Order: sequence, then C-alpha cells, then structure tokens
Amino acid sequence: MRAPLSWLREYAEIPASVSPASVLDAFVRVGLEDEAVHGTQLQGPIVVGEVLSSEPEPQSNGKTINWCQVRVAPEGQLAADGGADVRGIVCGAHNFGVGDSVVVTLPGAVLPGDFAIAARKTYGHVSDGMIASQRELGMGDDHEGIIVLSRLGVSATPGTDAIELLGLTEQAVEVNVTPDRGYAMSIRGLVREYSNATGVAFSDPALRPQLEAILAEAVAADAQDVRVPVSVDDDASVRDQPMAPVFVGLVVEGIDATRPTPTWMAQRLRLAGIRPLGIAIDITNYVMLELGQPIHGYDLDKLRGGIRVRRAAEGEQLTTLDGKERTLSAEDILITDDRGPIGLAGVMGGEETELSTETRNVFIEAASFSPISIARTARRHKLPSEASRRFERRVDPRVAQPAAARVADLLVEHAGGRVVRAGSVHEQIPTPESLILPVDAASRIMGVDYSLDETIGALRAVGCEVWEEAEGLLGVTVPSWRGDLTEPVTLVEEIGRLCDFERIPSRLPVAPPGRGLTREQRLRRAAADVLAASGAVEVQSYPFVAEADTVTFGRPDAGEVAAVKLANPLDPRAAWLRTSLLPGLLTIAHRNVSRGLTDLAIFETGTVFKPESGVVYGVDEVPSVAVRPTPERIAELEAGLPPQPRHAAGIVLGQREPKRPGHAPTAASWEDALELVAQLGLATGADIQVRQGTHRAFHPGRCAELFLSFGIDEIVVGFAGEVHPDIAEGADLPRVVAAFEVDLDAVIDLARREVLPEPISTFPAATQDLSLVVDATVPAAAVSAAVTEGAGALLEQLTIVDDYRGAGLEDGQKSLTFALRFRATDRTLTAAEASEAKESGATLAAERFGATMRA
Repeated sequence: MRAPLSWLREYAEIPASVSPASVLDAFVRVGLEDEAVHGTQLQGPIVVGEVLSSEPEPQSNGKTINWCQVRVAPEGQLAADGGADVRGIVCGAHNFGVGDSVVVTLPGAVLPGDFAIAARKTYGHVSDGMIASQRELGMGDDHEGIIVLSRLGVSATPGTDAIELLGLTEQAVEVNVTPDRGYAMSIRGLVREYSNATGVAFSDPALRPQLEAILAEAVAADAQDVRVPVSVDDDASVRDQPMAPVFVGLVVEGIDATRPTPTWMAQRLRLAGIRPLGIAIDITNYVMLELGQPIHGYDLDKLRGGIRVRRAAEGEQLTTLDGKERTLSAEDILITDDRGPIGLAGVMGGEETELSTETRNVFIEAASFSPISIARTARRHKLPSEASRRFERRVDPRVAQPAAARVADLLVEHAGGRVVRAGSVHEQIPTPESLILPVDAASRIMGVDYSLDETIGALRAVGCEVWEEAEGLLGVTVPSWRGDLTEPVTLVEEIGRLCDFERIPSRLPVAPPGRGLTREQRLRRAAADVLAASGAVEVQSYPFVAEADTVTFGRPDAGEVAAVKLANPLDPRAAWLRTSLLPGLLTIAHRNVSRGLTDLAIFETGTVFKPESGVVYGVDEVPSVAVRPTPERIAELEAGLPPQPRHAAGIVLGQREPKRPGHAPTAASWEDALELVAQLGLATGADIQVRQGTHRAFHPGRCAELFLSFGIDEIVVGFAGEVHPDIAEGADLPRVVAAFEVDLDAVIDLARREVLPEPISTFPAATQDLSLVVDATVPAAAVSAAVTEGAGALLEQLTIVDDYRGAGLEDGQKSLTFALRFRATDRTLTAAEASEAKESGATLAAERFGATMRA
C-alpha cells in the first residue's frame, strides 16, 4: 500500500518536519513492513510557460517540428534560471497552440532517469529548454503530447514554479500489508496505525459529517422510487458466509465525464500506484484508497433493469473491462442485470456497462463480498486487482455507505453531477460477538507486566469497545474493520503490538533434562550428514508427481501401483502423491544439467506415500479453519492419511573426478550409488546387504537389491544401480545416471540398537587367496557370504579381487578369487590354522552352490 504523505497529513496531525523515513519507522513499530519511499525525483527550474508563437517547419526526415517562442517569466523579468523571459524552444508535439500555458523545463533542470536539460542545437535552432510531457515529468505514461495546463483545470502566470503547482514535490511511503491486516490497505487504516505508533491525533475519514446528509438525500424513501432495484441470492452462501452482506447503490445524474481530474487527486493516485483514467473512474479509485472500500461505477444508461447478485452458472461467459472473454465457474459471484452478467463481483467489472467520457449518469456500487470466494475467483481467472486484494483480506462492511456517499459527493463537486433520491441499501451485517478476556492474559502470554490501563487503552486504540465483565475479566467487542480478531489470544497480540514490541523479553527456553532427540531422529540426521559428507548435496523436491512416475517408480515389477490422487492439484499434470523420491531428484538433476552443472551428486530424505491397496483415503469435507476441529475430527483426518514412510535417495551423474594433468577423468557409475548406500548403513548401524535385483526404473543387469537380514528372514529395503537409459533420456540426462533409494524408516528400525566395538588384535595377520569355480548365475555376494560364514571367527576381512570367465573354464562358469585375511586376538596364527579356516569356507560354498576350488 502506497500512501502520499499529504494524504496522511489530511487526517493525522503529522508535522511537516517529519520525514518519510520517520513515518515508515512508525509503521514498523506497530507491525507493518516498510518497503520504499516514492517520489517524482525532479530538480528545477521547471516553470509555467505561455506559448507566444509556433511556426511549423517540415524536416527532410518527414517529421514536422514547431519552432516556438515561449514566455517563461513575467514580461521584463529574469527567468528562474537567470535568463531571458522569452525562449526559443523546438517541440515535436502538435497538441497545443498559441496562448496555451505549458510546462517548460529550463536549462539546469534534471528529470527522472537523471536526464539533464541544457540548451542545445537541433533542427537548425538552439532549443533553450524543453516543453514537457507527462511521462517526462514522471506524472504518467502519456507521451503523445505535451502538458496543456488548461486541460488539467489549472491556470497560472508564466514563471510560476510548475513543480509546486502540479504537486510534484509530493512523496509517498509504501508498506507491505499482511493478509490479516486488510484495513491497513487504506489511508483510513494507516492514519489509525500511525496514531497508535506515535500518539498523534487523527480523524476517521469515514465519519465526515456531510456523508450522512448525502446518504439521507441519496437513498429512496420508498421501494418504488429506487432507480436500480438490487436483489441478492442469500441462499447461495460460500462456506457458510453470505455472498454479499452489504450492497449500497446510489445514483448521480448529469456528470461531465470530460472534466479533468483535479491535479492534486491525479497526483495522489499516481503516487499510490494507480494511473488516472478519467474523472469518474479516478474518483472511485480515490475513495477506495482513502476508505479501503472498493467502488464500482456503472454507466446508468447502459444498465438493463435491476441488479441481481448471484452465483455464476458453470461455463457462463463474461467480457471483463480488460477486453477478455472469461469462462466462469459456479464458485464465481456475478453482478447481473436483465441481459446477463455485467461484472465479476469484487474483481473486475464488465465491458458493457463501463464508464466513459460519454457517461452522464452513474450508478455507484459499494458492496461487501465473501473473502474466500473473491480470493478463489481472482486466482482462478489469474486476475488480481486492487479490489480483489482488499476483498480477500476483508473489507469493513460498515464503510460501504460512507464510501458510496463520498463518491457521490466528489462527483457532485468535481464532475458537476447531482445526487438523485433513487438509491438503495441492502445490509445483513451480523451483530459483532463479544469476547471475554482475562485481565492478566496479555501479561501471562507475553511475559510483560501490563497494567489494566495499558490493556484497556491498547484495545480501545484498536477500535474495540471495552468494559469490565466481572472480577478479573474484560468484555470486548471488536470493531467492524477488524474481522481477524476472533479469539482472546488475538486481542493479546494487539496489546503486545501497541504496547511496544521491544518490551517483550527474548529468553531462550531451557530444555527439560533427560530429553533430546529420539533414536530415530538421531539416525535420520546421521544418515543425511554422512551422505553430505560423502560429497552429495541435499535437495528438496515437490511431493507431487505425474501418474506415470508412480507407475514407473512405485514398485519394482510390472504390477499395479497403489497411489493417492489429489482432489485439488496445483498442477493437473502432477496430481499424484509421490511413491518414490527419484522422480523429484531426476527433475532437479534435469534443471541443473540444463544450466551447465553436468557433474552432479544430490540426495534427499523425505516422506513418500504408500497407500494400502483397497483402502479409501481422504475425507469428504475439509473442516473450516475458523475453529479448531474436535479431537474426534482430528482422529478422522489422521485416519484418512496413507502411510508415509521416510525414504533416502540419491543420484550421481557426470564425472566423479574431473580430468586434470596426469589424471584421467572418472565417470560416475553404479558403484558410486552402492558406496553411498554403504556409508548410510555405517551411519545407521545397519548391515545393508547387496544382491542382484531387477526394477523397472533401473538398467537391466545393473540393478542391486538392498536387503537386511533379521534371524532367518530378510526384508528388501531398497534398490541401487543405474537408472534405465530410456528414463534418463526422457529426462534429458546423460545415459549413465547412478541412483539409489532406501526405506530409511525400515533401515533404522532393523539397525542394531547397540554397536559394540571389536577388540583390536596386536597379533600379525595371515593372508591367503581362494579361487572358487561356480555357475555364472550364482551371485558373487552369495558365495562371499558362504565363505565368510564357513571360515568362522578367524576371518577378519574378505575381498573379491577377480571375476574370471574364459579359457580353462566350461561355458556357463566363472572363477571368483577372494583375498582372505585371518587374525586371532590371543595368538599368532599358524599357516595350517589359516588354511583350515579357508577350506572350511570353501566347503560351505561347495555345499550351497557346488563351488570347486580352482588350482
């Protein structure tokens, strides 16, 4: 919200010496956020000039310029820059004539954009200054012609300071208004907040004495005298909120829509960020900024019959003021007349009844609409407007009448209209509920000792009515413009806000003894830490994926995948909850590779959604956020959620080690994925084992199944390997993408509760090699496990060093060579003991897989 300082000073006693920065500081003290200071950034001399003569001169480039003589000071006096009172100026515009008063920037002036004015030779003349347009002075976007003051309703003698005359010294402060403080999106709300911050006196612009008299003059005494009857479909409520609890319609006849907008009003609108569009529209925008009530004006002569406020029919059409035809939803609120839709309520009016320079009679609409409905409509049609921003933050329902009267008053004063006793008021404003606030509530919650006078004073400054309900209890009725104050705790927040945030102490709470992170929390953090320490970067992806991703990554085989579809997805192309972390990681990898980051190692830990087949999840109706759901309702919501185990997944692609002098590059492969899994197992204390596996998302033959053993049972906890080349290609990634994904909750659950350190032996090791011939289909890991089990406690380490297939072996066989290291904790092993242990391992491998020792 941008607020010109002169406008704030009109209703609050802000001294002229107070700077914009000080005003922003005051707003910050009461919880608003400062954004910027705005102004025109002009430097004089810029004066009023009178065109004495204008000679058109055609040029060789086809352009015609005007060689003008302009009086820039009273006759016989020096100009503001110390030069002559009459100047020769070259001007390319043609929208003025002799005798017109214009704005002249003399040499030495500086315009927005640091554009310095100087006398310069052009088109065969020395142009001693410049006749300015609105855009050149920062007054607007009009650059087709120069400013003619009479068309702005301004008159002044030559030499008058145009900066002061046009209000170009004005500055505006901009604050960011949070969604719960909609009342602050108006001068009315900001002067109240400034008063709360500084203690200066202020007046409420909605309480101007003449407004009640205008309303009495404008509202018809009998229904038969109402020019535009208004009806509201009250039965079509939105989330138990009436569509339009207030609708005020007033009639002003005989306006002259060609009159110029007063300079002061146009300048205030520009500083507030709104472009002047004509006197009638400018007045409605001006009142919206002043009182916070969006106003819509209709050309009364274009209306057909009465006005009806109703819900749109699905697929109904409306052409809005921006010229676009919009297909409406049944959730949209419409303003209609006898011919059909003429406006999208609270968002934008329709093209058929818009105000123009030909408008003579105006129907003024000041209404209050359902905030939820307006917010949804603005987002659905991608049509945010100044009106919708205010309605979705709640508009004071009791300001509609004075706002409509204020518009009528300004139309009479500045557009020559007259108020007709033909208006109507439709109001269904509920009586505000009273809240009961314990006197000590603010002190208990905020940690500050507030006195009773401070508590009552702060609430009354907000606009509340306060009385003593009982001993130790205050009764509070909140004002109509503060619909966000619905519970006693919100009143406490207001007390803390207005009694100075700085008084609230900052104390770090002391953690209760004997508590801390749970085992699961510690191990989840340890898993993330070790993956990051291994060189991978932690990322976070969206949990919403396409249906194809749930099928591809949801389960290893081609069976049906159970997944949850969202009822209201943000993106229809990603309407499913993820069953795997890998689709999101592939999307992130694609984004990085497309930006030149071709060597990448990333990981994520997060929840996935694993619904049980045949179980229906979700609830039929989302509870209102207005009140806290009951424990039973919360339990029902929890029951409607699918299981959400936490997974860990990672992707490695590109070069693991880059090329450098004397060292060839090392490409990432499935080994990197298995190494990350191994590190994760060490961090969590889980003995994650690896064997050949298959998964539709992984490369056939380069996929490892990850499992944990507990007793005689096994549980598969994930997969690792290379992503299927077709999937990598579809994501515009290199052909080789190493990846892994594990069920981190299962790994932690099955991990050893205690990791006991093994004693370090001081005796020397005995090393031997073992080569076993087995069928080529037998996994090396299974043979390794058999040898390890058979060799017993003396075997300290087993490493596979060779996998040979070729001459000397029969077809379908392979030779696996292991390096074995034996060590005892209490003695030096003999060669015979080491050989015996090795042979025991070979014997068990022979029993299980028919392995034979290779000579």
